[in-house]
Amino acid sequence: MSKVELYAAIRQDLRAGLSKRAIERKYGVGWRTVARATESVLPEPRKEYPPRPQKLDPYKPFIDEVLRADLNGPPRQRHTATRIYRRLLAEQGMTDVSYQRVSAYIRERRPQLRTEQTTARRRTERLVGAAGFPLVKTLQDFDFDANPDIDPAVVRALAECDWVRDGLALCLIGDSGTGKSHLLIALGTEAARAGYRVRYTLAAGLVNKLEEAADEQRLSRAIGRYRGIDLLCIDELGYTELGRHGAELLFQVLTEREEKKSVAIVANRDIAHWSEIFPDARLRAAVIDRLTFGGTIVRTGSRSYRRGHSPSSTPTDTPG
Repeated sequence: MSKVELYAAIRQDLRAGLSKRAIERKYGVGWRTVARATESVLPEPRKEYPPRPQKLDPYKPFIDEVLRADLNGPPRQRHTATRIYRRLLAEQGMTDVSYQRVSAYIRERRPQLRTEQTTARRRTERLVGAAGFPLVKTLQDFDFDANPDIDPAVVRALAECDWVRDGLALCLIGDSGTGKSHLLIALGTEAARAGYRVRYTLAAGLVNKLEEAADEQRLSRAIGRYRGIDLLCIDELGYTELGRHGAELLFQVLTEREEKKSVAIVANRDIAHWSEIFPDARLRAAVIDRLTFGGTIVRTGSRSYRRGHSPSSTPTDTPG
């Protein structure tokens, strides 16, 4: 008889006039059970106690670290349970856990970690693919020696994606061929790998979509598509004229994201010359304020990174 059925039987006997003491004898229960059955049709949920600590618990993070490293290493170099057990004795000072307990945990944990890695990899691939990057560019492929104007420490700090988490802006400014777009895509890829939703677009392409949406009376919906994007990467700002209306539409997107979601912009003109991109002085000041307040500006200079990596180039190429 389940506890629910017991409570129902007790209540039925009470309604039939049977005394509580007789019910206790009939079902072999105490007075507390009879009292609770009279108060509620359903028994109280069973208390959930925290799991009892095990002697292996302090060493589980070390074992997980070893098993995760094995997933990315050559199969022949993967740790056996015996080898992990010996490392626990030698490196972690473990003395009171049996080999059988360690081996049982490894058998259980190894497939779990493999599944977690597969799930994480698929999610990362999905996020990177959804970003719409035109090319595959990584920080590992970027040659900082080819453009000494770029501080590697600053770029590596940006790769930690704290600025994306905080909803700040990034401006990559420099002449054509200095590595701006490479860094934009590489940093955007790092953000996607960190689990952020990223979207890449050309400035002209973004403005064109917004103008079409405005003509079709669906501008708010078009701008709304970018609200859920954690990092909006806008490439080639200043390469083509946006026009007053286009600049205003771009400003609306930036305003929508201000201090909430991050934006990274590549521009080929220094901020002091953005009057050519945003002719209206008030609009220009507002855009600059939104992109520079709390954000980061990386100036890539005029030294051609692209020429330095072309087949016909030599280390003595002069800046373009």
